[in-house]
Amino acid sequence: MNLALDVTVGGERWRFLVEVKQSGEPRIIRLAGQQFRTLLSEEKKTYGVVGAPYISPRTGEICKEAGIGLVDLAGNCRLAFGQVFIERQGFPNPKLERRPLRNLFTPKASRVLRVLLENAKQTWQVQAMARQARVSLGLAFKVKHRLLDLEYAREEDKRLRLVTPEDLLRQWAGTYSYLKSVALDCFATGEPPALEQALAAYCRQQRITYAFALFSGAARAAPFARYSRGFAYAVCDAPKLARDLGWKPVPSGANFTILTPSDEGLLYGIRQLNGDAVVSDVQLYLDLASYKGRGEEAAAFILEQRLRSRW
Repeated sequence: MNLALDVTVGGERWRFLVEVKQSGEPRIIRLAGQQFRTLLSEEKKTYGVVGAPYISPRTGEICKEAGIGLVDLAGNCRLAFGQVFIERQGFPNPKLERRPLRNLFTPKASRVLRVLLENAKQTWQVQAMARQARVSLGLAFKVKHRLLDLEYAREEDKRLRLVTPEDLLRQWAGTYSYLKSVALDCFATGEPPALEQALAAYCRQQRITYAFALFSGAARAAPFARYSRGFAYAVCDAPKLARDLGWKPVPSGANFTILTPSDEGLLYGIRQLNGDAVVSDVQLYLDLASYKGRGEEAAAFILEQRLRSRW
C-alpha cells in the first residue's frame, strides 16, 4: 500500500511518499529504497518513508544509506529531511515469528551454516548443501531463502554463496553458548596437556568420537595464551569416561570439562592437528566467544588468524 501525504513543516510544504510493506526483511527494504530513488530523483521537497510491522537495526541502516525514512509498529522511527531529525530506536519486535526457520541458529538449521562457513568460497546447489549438512532438502531450501532475505548470501547461477560470513558468524555467536551441550566439570591431578593426552588415548582405544574444544582446541589451531582448564567433546557416557580416567566430577574448581554435544552438527569439520582431533575453526570461535573473559579474546584471535584468511 502506498500513501502520499502533504505536510507543512517549519513553514515549508513537504510531500511524504509512504510505502507500507508486510515485511521488514533487508532485501525487501533495499528494493523499496531503489524504487524511492527513482521516484524522488526529480522531485523537490519530497521524502520517502517505508513502513513495516518491524524494522530491525540492520534494516534501519539500509534505510539510512538510501536516504529514506522508516517507521514500524514497534515504535522505531527515523525521519531526516530539511531541518527535521526524529529518531527512536531500540524497540523490540512485538510479534516474533515463532516458526523454527525464522531462527537460523536452531541446531538443524545451523548445520547448514557450518557447511557454508567452513567452505565460504564455495558455491552450493541446495541438494549438495543438504547432503553435506545431513538435513532435509526442504530445510535446506528454507535456510537458503532466509540467508538471501537477510543478505548474508547471494544466488549466482542458481547456486548459493555467502557474501558476509563474518557478519553471519558474529550474529550466531550472539545467541550461542557452549553450555547448550551437557558439561561435566572434573578435577584431576596434572596439567591440561597431560589430561588431554590421557583422554585422547582412552578415546582412541575405545573408538569414542572426541574432539578438543575451547582452549584445548585453540592451543592446537592457533595458540593464544596459557590456560588452566581443558575442554573436549566426547560422544559417550561422560560420567563413565571420567570414572575410567580417574577424574572426579566437581561443582567448582574444575580443570577439565567433558562436553556431550547437543547436536551432531557441532562435530562437523573435525580435523587432525598434530595427531589430535580438534573441532572446526567455526566451532572454536563459537565456543570461545561464549566463554566470557579470556575466551572472547581467544575467539577474536581465531577469527583473525584462522577464519578471515579463508574468507
